Amino acid sequence: MKDATQAANVSYYDYIVVGGGTAGCPLAATLSERFRVLLLERGGSPYGDERVEDMTRFTDTLADTSPGSPVQRFVSEDGVINSRPRVLGGGSCINAGFYTRAGDDYVRGAGWDLEATRAAYRWVEDVVAFHPELGPWQAALQAGLLESGITPDNGFTFDHLDGTKVGGSIFDADGRRHTAADLLRYARADGLDVLLWARVAKILFNVRGRRPVARGVVFHDSKGRMHKAYLNARRGNEIILSAGAMGSPQLLMLSGVGPADHLRLFGITLVHDQPEVGQGMSDNPMNAIYVPSPSLVETSLIQVVGITQVGSYIEGSSGARHSASARNFGMFSPQTGQLATVPPKQRTPEAIARAAETMRQLDDSAFRGGFILEKILGPLSTGHLELRNRNPDDNPSVTFNYFSHPEDLRRCVAGLSVIERVIQSKAFENFTYTDFSMETLLNMSTGFPVNLLPRHDNDTTSLEQFCRDTVMTIWHYHGGCQVGRVVDTEYRVLGLDALRVIDGSTFNASPGTNPQATVMMLGRYMGLKIQSERLKAEGSERTKL
Repeated sequence: MKDATQAANVSYYDYIVVGGGTAGCPLAATLSERFRVLLLERGGSPYGDERVEDMTRFTDTLADTSPGSPVQRFVSEDGVINSRPRVLGGGSCINAGFYTRAGDDYVRGAGWDLEATRAAYRWVEDVVAFHPELGPWQAALQAGLLESGITPDNGFTFDHLDGTKVGGSIFDADGRRHTAADLLRYARADGLDVLLWARVAKILFNVRGRRPVARGVVFHDSKGRMHKAYLNARRGNEIILSAGAMGSPQLLMLSGVGPADHLRLFGITLVHDQPEVGQGMSDNPMNAIYVPSPSLVETSLIQVVGITQVGSYIEGSSGARHSASARNFGMFSPQTGQLATVPPKQRTPEAIARAAETMRQLDDSAFRGGFILEKILGPLSTGHLELRNRNPDDNPSVTFNYFSHPEDLRRCVAGLSVIERVIQSKAFENFTYTDFSMETLLNMSTGFPVNLLPRHDNDTTSLEQFCRDTVMTIWHYHGGCQVGRVVDTEYRVLGLDALRVIDGSTFNASPGTNPQATVMMLGRYMGLKIQSERLKAEGSERTKL
């Protein structure tokens, strides 16, 4: 790894991978086995950064809005607070750590080879996946799901199976995070250059031929100095976008590939009119119920999942964050009503800071408990992404249209009904107050400042309204460069040459219950496939000679 300030003004490679994230790291490592690869990451290193490595810092990190943070916060046009990564290793550095594969049906639907995907998953798991030991709260959640009919008991498994299971985790037994960046250990050292704080401004194209051909990228280092990296003049060399569901469609548009009318608004020279770029944006909605506990609970993130027959997944997170700084603004911080007294439009950074200070003064018992959450598969609701300006560092505008499809709302309500059964189960009785009704818990949960949406009087009596008003993200957003719309089944950008997109922006639905395992797998899977294609092509050329 090198800081981009040390990069040459002009350089040449066989492959240029834009985005050192969950897909980009395994992809670059694999391609480096046979080729010269440049991996450009807009953020810094995860190594030695406690915000990334320490599990107990999870909510602190999501709340960190400093310029050097591994997290870049954004708020969708729906009013839901969200985050995108800005660090080598991408989303695997800032997520809740759950590791689980996609189901076989998803793999077949994507057109991937089952055996090759299993081998690619194993390649990932050998480095980053662990078997978590359940504490009492997570064990009670597991037993409560089984008692509530979410069967069979599948024990510990990486596989996506109906019923209740313990999944893998990228946190080891000491609570230390392992990320996609660790997969770079597979790289051939002479084959890979990794540049940090390298902010790609645009892709360069040769537009003189019949079809535009990607030939290089322009990027800036942290001091604002411009650099250019070009592809070596060899057939088959490519630029690959792995900048994620926010970054990849944004970079295509900034490079002149997108809806012509939209690009014209920003004075961007059109390379290829592609109205599907930025379309099909989806984010799996999450709704959570906070369950105060009379008993002490362990600090845990996602370890158990109930894969229901009703189109929703049930998971949980427990425990107080014991450091003084940890009671900060984060999705899984039980901030019992402090910020809820502030109207949504007045939830400024200053108001959040005042609320956080109030939280720091509360007794630990106020934070004893856990969230049981449901999130839906799919989803079927979709939105779109647009540019705000020409600055690649700024977040684009994104709308997810949560619950615009009635089936998504039905799945949410069904999932909340499962959570109610879990809370009322005998297995969970040590971790809930018997005199707290479901309506009381809904009322308490409605008060949390999880989004910028107004609340309604019927939030505790209408589960549909509760779903709409308390919707959160669980950071599984995808789309914007979907297969069949922007890229083909080999992830080549339609209408262009020497350019692919390989990341979650290509997904039409989120894989399994949590996507990170499949995104890492896809980097490895496609890296091997590209190598194989080139060996065949070069072999046939030699045969002709």
